[in-house]
Amino acid sequence: MSTKTAIRGAMLTFKKDPFFHDMSECMVYESDAIVVMEDGKIVQAGAASQILPTLGDVPVKAYTDSIIVPGFIDSHVHYPQTEMIAAYGEQLIDWLNNYTFIAEQGFASKDHAAEVAEVFIKEQFRNGVTSSTVYCTIFPQSVDALFEEAAKHNMRVMAGKVCMDRNAPPELLDTAQRAYDESKALIQKWHKNGRAEYVITPRFIPTSTPEQMEAVGALAMEFPDTLIQSHVSENVNEVAWVKELCPEAQDYTDAYAKYGLLRDRAIYGHGIHLTERELNVFSETGAAIAHCPTSNFFLGSGCLNVKKLKNADRPVRIGLATDLGAGTSFSILQTMNEAYKAAQMNNAPYSSLHAFYLASRGTAEALRLSDKIGSIEPGMEADLAVINLKSTPIIDYRMRYAKSLEEVLFIQMTLADDRAIAATYVAGKEVYAAQ
Repeated sequence: MSTKTAIRGAMLTFKKDPFFHDMSECMVYESDAIVVMEDGKIVQAGAASQILPTLGDVPVKAYTDSIIVPGFIDSHVHYPQTEMIAAYGEQLIDWLNNYTFIAEQGFASKDHAAEVAEVFIKEQFRNGVTSSTVYCTIFPQSVDALFEEAAKHNMRVMAGKVCMDRNAPPELLDTAQRAYDESKALIQKWHKNGRAEYVITPRFIPTSTPEQMEAVGALAMEFPDTLIQSHVSENVNEVAWVKELCPEAQDYTDAYAKYGLLRDRAIYGHGIHLTERELNVFSETGAAIAHCPTSNFFLGSGCLNVKKLKNADRPVRIGLATDLGAGTSFSILQTMNEAYKAAQMNNAPYSSLHAFYLASRGTAEALRLSDKIGSIEPGMEADLAVINLKSTPIIDYRMRYAKSLEEVLFIQMTLADDRAIAATYVAGKEVYAAQ
């Protein structure tokens, strides 16, 4: 008996980066498509008229008034902050001290970590997120809890133990040696275990001594195919603090680069205030920026100019990210909404099609995973989201007047949220269906 399954609806995916190519070369759209899945992979995708006659008795689940897109990828998110989303913020450093560092102490308990991991992943599925790059805490059991929960669903998750040995509560500090030893043990346990990938995770320069950064750099050299994640240039006060802590570094980016932490598969949250010199370093090394607009607005950090990074002379890869819990929503649609506002504040807006590219293939390219996720085509992992294009009464009404696909998608990214996700598929299995 065939193990194939199939879904039917409109379909949108991307082949290239529309910031650098004509949209007609980049976008693949079918108004009536079928996506066929088997053994966790996409085996056919295209016009229903061509694929239907080949399917025989393969069951086809049809979605009306919907569009099938690659599962959303969240390139920067803190699962331990799920319990403190919507905590009054002030600015970055105060917010970390008053909320984050308190909440993260609870993850010394594996049971607590497991409970939060379950809630976090359920919420991701409810929002069409099928893969994410996640910060855990300094406690190795917090990493185990997340990977164990993701493995239940065969979900592609990238995550790592946070390393911190200064400027945080004593309960959240490790040491240079402990950071190295515990991270290495977790790499050996989880990296490439099923769909899990390990991410080397110094929180940011202010919370790691030079000795710890050297240990983290040694780990990155020892395991060159792991991802690396941290934060850079989020807040002007933070940038000034890094200058005080690292007077020998040319700038914030140089404070990481000297330890070999800028390379392919390194992704840094925010990057709002990077200088031209720093952007050149990101471009040359292949490191990427995770664009976190909801948290940037929430903490008053600023507005990243995506088009400035998407400069053909020195292109920087960009992923889209919720940055929960300074980020205010699990919804990538709402994240696109805020990203559009950030673009407007820079007088550099871009279309809804560009936004949907960023949320799928763009983020996959930033993570160097575009050969596995982020697109709908044969051979890719079958991670998909189905968006109900009429999920609320006002969206249903507004859709009557939509004249183009670009307008349809703009309505979704402006007005829609978790209610718009009709279904989420991970490795070909339905992991969420709207009631």
